[in-house]
Amino acid sequence: MSTKAKMTLGASIVFCCGTIYGVHYLQRYEKELMQRGIEKDDERRQKLAQRVENMRELDEQQALHEQLLKTQAVSKAPSSQPASEDDS
Repeated sequence: MSTKAKMTLGASIVFCCGTIYGVHYLQRYEKELMQRGIEKDDERRQKLAQRVENMRELDEQQALHEQLLKTQAVSKAPSSQPASEDDS
């Protein structure tokens, strides 16, 4: 076998091995990207579900607050300030 033929065969083998490795690397990379996308979607769905649950709970609390205001006499509107001892 001539030197040119040996070099051509060697270059072909290296090229084929490089191509096979490259394809496998890209497949692994794309699979990881897809998995991260699924994880992000799951996280987004969980946040949305939590937000919906929080809104439902807020609505329940507001309805309960309104019911309590109807049944109880309130001398002044509630505030975020703590009650002082002078108010008693």
